[in-house]
Amino acid sequence: MTTQAPPRPAATARDSGKTKLGETMLDVRNLKMYFPVHQGIVIQKKVADVKAVDGISFYIKKGETLGLVGESGCGKTTTGRAVLQLHRPTAGEVLFEGTDLTKLNSKQMRTLRRQMQIIFQDPYGSLNPRMTAGGIIGEPLVIHGLAASKKDRLDRVAELLTTVGLAPYMRDRYPHEFSGGQRQRIGIARALAVDPGFIVCDEPVSALDVSIQAQVINLLESLQEKFQLTYLFIAHDLAVVRHISDRICVMYLGKTMELASREEIYENPLHPYTKALLSAVPIPDPIADAKRERIILTGDVPSPLRPPVGCVFHTRCPIAIDTCKQVIPEWREASPGHFVACHRV
Repeated sequence: MTTQAPPRPAATARDSGKTKLGETMLDVRNLKMYFPVHQGIVIQKKVADVKAVDGISFYIKKGETLGLVGESGCGKTTTGRAVLQLHRPTAGEVLFEGTDLTKLNSKQMRTLRRQMQIIFQDPYGSLNPRMTAGGIIGEPLVIHGLAASKKDRLDRVAELLTTVGLAPYMRDRYPHEFSGGQRQRIGIARALAVDPGFIVCDEPVSALDVSIQAQVINLLESLQEKFQLTYLFIAHDLAVVRHISDRICVMYLGKTMELASREEIYENPLHPYTKALLSAVPIPDPIADAKRERIILTGDVPSPLRPPVGCVFHTRCPIAIDTCKQVIPEWREASPGHFVACHRV
């Protein structure tokens, strides 16, 4: 059984006063990303597939932030890269404003690159150490021919540095001269350089100190409001996701377990995996923290090379039954706008 694209419930704006959400910008349908495993040295033979992403579906409205959460290795980053066609999907559809990106060749994709960008997880490894901040931010302008002259490019770089909270004179510095938070701001400025409408934020704050995380999250929110951006926000920290997301999609071993508004996910989680993730989130109130139910998952995450038959979560699920070990749960709407894949819900 394959995962089907869920129906489209009406979108509502986040209660923070964000711009009212519009029509669907990104529609991902039954996306699969398999990496072949070969055996042999001279003559290589394919022996298996690593099923990093295995038939997931979701959509994102214009001006919305969809949080994609799950444990390390569940396929979140691969999903983001497959959406942008940095990895060519094995199967499925990725509809960006009605255009199926999986059917476009490299030349056709190049024309759409301006509209979609990515902010990488590692602010240290994602910047070229031999280029200045100005060169890094200005490179997309050169590639896409967006600066008529050197002066125009330098002016645009200065504007972008100011937009992300850095001083224009910093354009002559090299990455090693910046702190981690400043480097991530350079990465954000680089993504904004070509005026995109959609940005994949691939765990953009996970490598930063907690105080710096809050600054970068607030910056991303203000930029979204100012430039009408749409985010796919990938993270494993549910506290961060709750702050920035309109809706949240929970992944496990290449599959979607649950998808709902952030209020529904935190107040009424349905899937046992979502409940386990939420039970691990620290609570500032020690009394409330002591009273809440702790869900400790036993065992390790199975290998995507040989995922379990049936529900991929059944090997660690505290409420699994025999059906879970044999039948893939259907992706269904348990309540308006709240989707889940579980036999027990």
